[in-house]
Amino acid sequence: MFRPIHTVPLLSIGSLSYFFWGRGDKSSSSPAPAPGGFPISDNVPSGSSRVPAPSKPGQVPANPPQVNPGGFFSYGFPGPVHDLETRAEFVSVYDRQKRNPYYVVEHITPESLKRDPNGGGDRKNSVFKEDEQIPIKFRALLKDYFRSGYDRGHQAPAADAKFSQAAMDETFYLTNMSPQVGAGFNRDYWAHFEDFVRRLTGGYQSIRVVTGPLYLPKKDPVDGKYKVTYEVIGNPPNIAVPTHFFKLVVAEKSFKRGPNSDDIAVAAFVLPNAIIPNEVPLTSFEVPVDALERSSGLEFLKMVPENKKKQLCKEFSCNIIVREFNNSTKSLPSA
Repeated sequence: MFRPIHTVPLLSIGSLSYFFWGRGDKSSSSPAPAPGGFPISDNVPSGSSRVPAPSKPGQVPANPPQVNPGGFFSYGFPGPVHDLETRAEFVSVYDRQKRNPYYVVEHITPESLKRDPNGGGDRKNSVFKEDEQIPIKFRALLKDYFRSGYDRGHQAPAADAKFSQAAMDETFYLTNMSPQVGAGFNRDYWAHFEDFVRRLTGGYQSIRVVTGPLYLPKKDPVDGKYKVTYEVIGNPPNIAVPTHFFKLVVAEKSFKRGPNSDDIAVAAFVLPNAIIPNEVPLTSFEVPVDALERSSGLEFLKMVPENKKKQLCKEFSCNIIVREFNNSTKSLPSA
């Protein structure tokens, strides 16, 4: 019987404190981008007959003749391609290389969390399904999770889409799934964390959430170097198992500040994909937003003035409440 070894230690967040709170090098020597995303260069446009200036031996001419590297794209642009899908409750961006969501974006309101009065929004009526809009060679398959020892972990939770059965069914696409440790994480602490996000609707009229996987370095005990190592599941192995998961939570329209306030309350959290005891405070996983940006390669809230951002956990109690969840459908046989 194959059982994966979940090697991500609970204290991995602490061991990576330099990564989250260290000062990154913000300098850059790369050329400024030109319209279309390509760097500005001094290369002669394709077809130019201008003769390049003489150069010293071993020196590349400033304007090499008949050089058009961009011509390759006439065969097709290789990528990267991130498949963006707009669903009823969330927007997903899919990472073809790791066969995980790159990230998902949700919008939660007190009204959206109400169950469909016509009897929809029941996860017992939903089934996990492959996303046929993804090319087959890049698609996560149901069989890839079979006997993997990992749960099919929702990034946009099914419980956030109770307002209709169709919306809930969309949360079961594998483009919304990542391999997650089951007992002790996906079925426990992570589920309580998702519940905390929903409880924020008691203090705010609108909650926006970005959730996704991370693949973070940790120190190699042998040579002392920091390395990124993650398991890959499937047959052939092609679905990356994230080392961590993040949520960026943005709470809008505080009931206390009134409907006319345009301030937002923000918090970013990074949790290891590992068993986490329920006694661990949620705030121990809070990280600065700019640290999450460095580790994820994403930019958040850059259009929001700093004086409009409030600290969520100073306005609302950031803690989990241990509850029982019926998560039997998340797991697959491990033997």
